[in-house]
Amino acid sequence: MKPAFVGRSVPRLEDRPLVRGEGRFAVKVSFPGELHMRVVRSPYAHGRLIRIESSKARAARGCVAVWTWADVSDMPPIEFRPTRVKGLEPYRQHVLAKDTVRYVGEPVAVVFADNAYSAEDAADLVELEIEPLEPVLTAERGIEPTVIHKEYGDVAGAFAQAHAVIELELAIGRHSGVPLETRAAIARVKDGVLELHAATKRPHANRDVLARLLKREPASVQLYEGHIGGGFGVRGELYPEDLLVCAAALRLGRPVKWLEDRRENLMACNQSREQQHQLRAAIDAEGHILAIDDEFWHDQGAYVRTHGARVTDMTAGMLPGPYRVPAYRARGHYRLTNKTPAATYRAPGRYEATFVCERLLEAIAAKAGIDRVEVRRRNLIPKAEMPYTRPLDVLEVETVLDSGDYAGLLDKALAAAKWPALQAELRDRRAKGEAVGTGIALFLEKSGLGPLDAARARVDKSGAVEVITGAASLGQGVETVLAQICADALGVDYRQVRVLHGETARIERGFGSHASRTTVMTGEATRLAGKKLRAKIIATVEGLFDLPAEILDIVDGAVVRTDVRAAPVVTLAELAQRIELVADAEFRSEHMTYPYGGHIAVVKIDRETGGVRVERYFVAYDIGRAVNPMLVEGQIVGGVAQGIGGALYEEFVYDERGEPLSTTFADYLIPTASEIPPVEVLITEDAPSPLNGLGVKGAGEAGINAVGAAIASAIDDALGKPGAVTRLPVTPTRLKELLKQC
Repeated sequence: MKPAFVGRSVPRLEDRPLVRGEGRFAVKVSFPGELHMRVVRSPYAHGRLIRIESSKARAARGCVAVWTWADVSDMPPIEFRPTRVKGLEPYRQHVLAKDTVRYVGEPVAVVFADNAYSAEDAADLVELEIEPLEPVLTAERGIEPTVIHKEYGDVAGAFAQAHAVIELELAIGRHSGVPLETRAAIARVKDGVLELHAATKRPHANRDVLARLLKREPASVQLYEGHIGGGFGVRGELYPEDLLVCAAALRLGRPVKWLEDRRENLMACNQSREQQHQLRAAIDAEGHILAIDDEFWHDQGAYVRTHGARVTDMTAGMLPGPYRVPAYRARGHYRLTNKTPAATYRAPGRYEATFVCERLLEAIAAKAGIDRVEVRRRNLIPKAEMPYTRPLDVLEVETVLDSGDYAGLLDKALAAAKWPALQAELRDRRAKGEAVGTGIALFLEKSGLGPLDAARARVDKSGAVEVITGAASLGQGVETVLAQICADALGVDYRQVRVLHGETARIERGFGSHASRTTVMTGEATRLAGKKLRAKIIATVEGLFDLPAEILDIVDGAVVRTDVRAAPVVTLAELAQRIELVADAEFRSEHMTYPYGGHIAVVKIDRETGGVRVERYFVAYDIGRAVNPMLVEGQIVGGVAQGIGGALYEEFVYDERGEPLSTTFADYLIPTASEIPPVEVLITEDAPSPLNGLGVKGAGEAGINAVGAAIASAIDDALGKPGAVTRLPVTPTRLKELLKQC
């Protein structure tokens, strides 16, 4: 049966309630008699907690309760996801500070009141006595729970025989996802079941952790997703506030609601990225990489949160990118400081690693006197060697690059961007005095994290198809994509398919949406469930109507005979009224898929202000197979916008006392529509993944991965100084310093 919907840019199914103002965002979720929670946060980056005076707050109008550590001391610290990395457990975060505060914004007390205004007023009456201690604000000085070490090949031997050795010091600033909708949590107890609303990303995993921490059976805890105004890795993890609203709903006997304001989000939501790298590389006379030796320091902030050391692990595991690196060593120092705790942010570890790797390739080109495109071509892993096993693990999964034509994509990207003509145009502009340049960066992504996922497909009595999954929607179009996949597998219109997700009570197991896994893992499970249901339907009709299966097909929601011009036999609605039509399927995968791509940027520098204007941006991306090309393109364009923020504008800055200086949008600058250029996207399907029946790979992080690297390359070109950019973001102050050196 020829696919009808997979591969087509069909309209999204999830948009109707959103464009009509009917989205169920957290602010709209309310229950009768609910309390509002407000968090009292530490004003010190590091200090000894001497006393909390809460009597005035307790006596305030509308205040129902005030909790400090003594009220929640029975709750264990928040768990992080399973990992083989040892030594992290002592550094987990409790829901409220006990005797020491370790970052500005750490929850110290919580106030519960009849309305949000009373809660805020009462929280202002809580008095804290804290003895300040000296903060640790650099990873070099931080506590080191672990070192991530990855190594293969003869690194020492490669350096001994090298034609040249390149050394670089590089840094990436501290960023975060800054979603349009800040964090939220609403909890209530109904019929003995604890419900948490506004859950995102990994409802089933978070349900299980909540149950353990609150000493309840998982069946007595249910999570509900709702709509979400952006995820980007920072939303959907378990924070202290999530546990506090759940504990309060259980203990106070009323629903409890918490909505974070923007200042709290910028101060207390997960941050990410901040790393310093000291990189050495050995090369031969032709610019081939012989070995890379990278030592880097990752600033984790005050506590180990959900992902443990995974960002450090992914940086070390993904840094070689799409290139052949015969010998490799990485040592990632995972350090704790007195800053907001860090975790994942879109393309975690890869945004950083790609910046470092691509800076290295440009340094090799300069050292060996090779064109920057040619140096990449010489070092790319060839198509003939796919699948390519690299003796590294990423997320504790062996690295096997499943498919790829890296050089072929490079050629397509250069052709689509009209690279020779573009270089000539910019040379003419530079001759007239403009500081303009082009940058290029290639990248490797990982997607489809396993080990398994599940889906259930059923036909109801109206003939509509229902797909139940444990996936979550973060705005990426999951309802549309899964409907397209199921529709083709079953033989119905995708608009007949209703995708249910984000509710733990509906399906026993689920793995949410993270690590660009949904289309790969949940999509393949959905395809298998659809095919299984299709086979069940055909077998049922074969038995009921005494017709051979080989002449039966499902077309437009009806079983038809193919031997008499698609004569209908029975509709799915009619069949569902006679027999239950349901099928469950699981998909397992021991390896991840590895999509890849290239970015090309054109920038113009204002020598007076130090400002950088991105004039044009181009992304080429091989996704293996695009279920909905329009949605892939949308993911890429959105990612580019975030990447430009991290490359030029966004950075969490702290003063010498550990006071965050980026707690408003006047100080933490995010790009607006006027700063984002038109983004041209080329989606290719030259290397379908052999690891799933659809051949798909992930799309969520393609747009952001290489932005920092490409813009750094373009700024170098505009300055006429290869290797000038060594730190992101390239702020006007930093760029003016570079201009002085040119």
